[in-house]
Amino acid sequence: MATNTAARRQRILVRALYTGVLVVLARTVYLIITTTAGPTMNTDYQSSWDAERDEQVVKYYSSIFEDFISDGFLTVDSRTLVVGADSQQYIAALRETGIIHSKAIKKNGRLPFQNNTFDLQFSAHTGLDCSSNPGELSSELSRTLKPEGYLIIHMESKDSYSLHSLLELFDSFKLIRSREVPIQDWSIPWREVVLKKQNGILRRRRNLAGSCSVPAYKKEIIQNAEPLIAEEPLKPWNSLKRNLKNIKYLPSMADISFKTRYIYIDVGARNYGSSIGGWFKKLYPKQNKPFKIFAIESDRRFHQEYKSKKKITLLPYAAWVRNESLFFEINRQPNSQHEDKGRGMGRVQSAQTSTSFLGDLNKIQGFDFAKWVKNSFTEKDFVVLKMDVEGTEFDLIQKMIETGAICLIDEMFLKCHYNRWERCCKGERSSKYHKEYNECMELFSSLREKGVLVHQWW
Repeated sequence: MATNTAARRQRILVRALYTGVLVVLARTVYLIITTTAGPTMNTDYQSSWDAERDEQVVKYYSSIFEDFISDGFLTVDSRTLVVGADSQQYIAALRETGIIHSKAIKKNGRLPFQNNTFDLQFSAHTGLDCSSNPGELSSELSRTLKPEGYLIIHMESKDSYSLHSLLELFDSFKLIRSREVPIQDWSIPWREVVLKKQNGILRRRRNLAGSCSVPAYKKEIIQNAEPLIAEEPLKPWNSLKRNLKNIKYLPSMADISFKTRYIYIDVGARNYGSSIGGWFKKLYPKQNKPFKIFAIESDRRFHQEYKSKKKITLLPYAAWVRNESLFFEINRQPNSQHEDKGRGMGRVQSAQTSTSFLGDLNKIQGFDFAKWVKNSFTEKDFVVLKMDVEGTEFDLIQKMIETGAICLIDEMFLKCHYNRWERCCKGERSSKYHKEYNECMELFSSLREKGVLVHQWW
């Protein structure tokens, strides 16, 4: 009896073992089948989706090229170049339209073609509009297009500022038309710009001495800016700082993509965290553009810090109206016990007339700031200027206006120094500066009238 019971238990264990093995084998086979079949099915689906999209892209651009033929920009004999991501689809669309002599390229830099090669160039919405170096690509498109040839560009932005920036890149081209067109896979229309290459430069730089051109697109930007604080604030250290939240930055109102370089100049930079690290790096809307930063600071205390900032160019001089030696006054706070604690960049003046200063003096080197700006940058660059120079702004800006350097500034953040109410002593005004608040307002207003988007800095 006991023997039969033991045998029965043994048979049950063997069956359970076989059952477990079968379950494991079945599960393994299932996993092998599903993991093998899964990607095949997904790949087939992906291939089908890609083929359908390619067909739609070819069909869409075929209609675009047919429109170019109807408008007289393109013929079946035209040598044509298309720049953009979907290069194979562009070629297929051109061939379907009957354009045999066609090239398409994805790259946005140096083009591997001879001068004056093409009759028509088309920059799709993934071409110049997405280029990381629009200055270089625009030069290459200009070089390889024949005179009297057409350049047609699709761009996402539709503001006047971006259109003007685009035209500045192609200053030997005539604008034929600008209109909105639908774009494949986009719910909103894009801008289509048609340009025709001319012999010679059509748009000359208009930064003549004492005069800046103020076209409609600049007036529109300034009209949309935050209003200036017309009434003198009783507590300017609070009011002007709060005003920073109201500032309408130029890149928040317009597309700045079609510029050759992006520049930030901090005049009176002081230490890195003062405005470069504490404000510009964190708050200024750069639209993912690589800004080159210049820190202009003559106070030697701050020079060592900038040596470790590899992406910042330090100019260890004082911005001035000419190249000469200067003295600056060491500022001291009331009741300051230590020179370094109360010291700061003070007023600057020519060494020849420095006897009018009271207090401690340090000798520094000044340089012609307006001349440096004119020699370093052009209207094709996007230039942002912050200026905090302890009252010297009146001299610097006057020189920039006289030379036309002010016309190269796209956006400006200016701290205007005047005999404001003292923070320490109620009812008393600062004796350090002799300008009044209304003179600051006149300075701000005159800059905006000259087409400079200037903001009140604190």
